[in-house]
Amino acid sequence: MTPCIFCQIVGNQIPAPRLYEDEQLIVIADKYPKAPVHMLVITREHIPSLNEVGPGHAGLMAHAIAVLPEVARRAGLDDGFRTIINTGPGGGQEIPHLHIHVLGGGRLPGF
Repeated sequence: MTPCIFCQIVGNQIPAPRLYEDEQLIVIADKYPKAPVHMLVITREHIPSLNEVGPGHAGLMAHAIAVLPEVARRAGLDDGFRTIINTGPGGGQEIPHLHIHVLGGGRLPGF
């Protein structure tokens, strides 16, 4: 079975410029942006969706949230940004690997 595309990016089998990376996460630009700035914060560990996150992932999730302001600053999103975690097909998740969308770069449409 072929690993998911995000696992291949994490494993350097598919090239993608990294905007940020550490031992738990990588951040890349979204290939199909929905805003002037659209980044994906991807866990190195393959976790299919937020539905599979448990107490053992508390540190990882806290870390992912904690790096968002730095990632946004590096992208010039000083005026604010939006974060989205799509969960499961019904929630709009297209790639079954946990990731956080970071969008910004102007006035974003409301919900």
